[in-house]
Amino acid sequence: MTAHVDSKQLAAALQISEAAAQQLINGDLTALTGQSSAIPVAQGNIFLQKHNVTLYHADFLTSQALADESVDLIVTSPPYNVGIEYSTHDDAHTYEAYLTFSERWLRQAYRLSRPDGRLCMNIPLDKNKGGQQSVCADVTSIAKKVGWKYHATIIWNEGNISRRTAWGSWMSASAPFVIAPVEVIVVMYKERWKKARRPKAVSDITRQEFMEWTNGVWAFSGESKRRVGHPAPFPRELPRRCIKLFSFVGETVLDPFVGSGTTLLEAYENNRVGIGFEIALEYCQLARKRLEALWRQRKLI
Repeated sequence: MTAHVDSKQLAAALQISEAAAQQLINGDLTALTGQSSAIPVAQGNIFLQKHNVTLYHADFLTSQALADESVDLIVTSPPYNVGIEYSTHDDAHTYEAYLTFSERWLRQAYRLSRPDGRLCMNIPLDKNKGGQQSVCADVTSIAKKVGWKYHATIIWNEGNISRRTAWGSWMSASAPFVIAPVEVIVVMYKERWKKARRPKAVSDITRQEFMEWTNGVWAFSGESKRRVGHPAPFPRELPRRCIKLFSFVGETVLDPFVGSGTTLLEAYENNRVGIGFEIALEYCQLARKRLEALWRQRKLI
């Protein structure tokens, strides 16, 4: 939050007391939730920590940086296993290895989630590259095996059908490919869907946003790889919707695979505590660059 924000205006906008608004302006997000944010149990590998955003240059699968049951919402787009050229991660494993990887990170995420914590997982519906696979169904089944409970699947229509190049047998019943130009956001939770009572809990979603976003088909464009500088960025609209729909102001939002930092940008912009992990130094630097550009706009640096 910037120091020039008027506490009376903020209090009116969020329907909270002026004292709580002033605490928020001062950076104390816990004043709105009545609970502590994710508590670091180890300070090593912190790449960036300011303005309620913490970025770890570390492997999420093995990190012990956060306390158990300390995260309210996880919003992430894990590697897709479709041969994307990341700087460090091998995105061309066998499908079996990919599912093993998925189980490992889902177990770690489950450990960190609060009992009423939620998971928004942006993954493909299916894939054709390297053989047809039912990615969404398989990863969702693994998440349920880990302990996550299923809530809903949001279909994201990013409108990229014009980029299609694989048809299988062209204009023939021999072996045509059926390709859906959509991705999904699988919404899950740890133990209970209804959030525990929070003193001073604040939802900042508008009536129009709520009505539109609770419709399980979302239509907005994807993000430009060239503009962002990352091989697989997702647009800011995706985490923005997940954060506002599924968490209260001041709660802790985690992205285990930060990439270009989009989830952290939206966590900051929407007054949540943002925590992320990224194994590639190059992408840590990219995420920091994008965050600092945003903070300069807000006159914080």
